[in-house]
Order: sequence, then structure tokens, then C-alpha cells
Amino acid sequence: MARCEQCGNDYDMSFEIHAKGGVHTFDCFECAIQAMAPRCEHCDCRIIGHGVEAGGHWYCCAHCAREEGVRDLVDRVGKVTA
Repeated sequence: MARCEQCGNDYDMSFEIHAKGGVHTFDCFECAIQAMAPRCEHCDCRIIGHGVEAGGHWYCCAHCAREEGVRDLVDRVGKVTA
């Protein structure tokens, strides 16, 4: 069994994430996200998708980037067909 580095739970089905800077052990994806996912620099939510980067700053979406003054990012919307 291995102890989750986020919550401390000692769990027989824990898993490791090998990332730049080391190996991390968690008991669930929720703990992994809390420990490793960056935060949007505008709304402070966890970025668990691709996010967007502008000038060394990370945002969850182009809207949040625009709210911080970034003008060259746009959200992409697929064409809707009936």
C-alpha cells in the first residue's frame, strides 16, 4: 500500500504519476488534480483541460485571458449542423 501525498490515505490501489520533477503518489484522480493542476490566473479554477497560455501566464479559457487583457486568443466553436 502507498500513501496519497495529497490526503494521506493509505490505499492498496494508489497510483503513481511520473512528471517532470519527480514521481507523485495518489489514491484518486481528484487528489492528483488538486495537487498538480495549475490554477487559472483570472478565475482561480483548476485547469484540468488544455487551458491557454499567454506571455507565461495560464488561463482556463480565452475568456479569462481576455479579462486579463490578452487580446490575441480566441475560443474555437465548431460549426453546428442540424
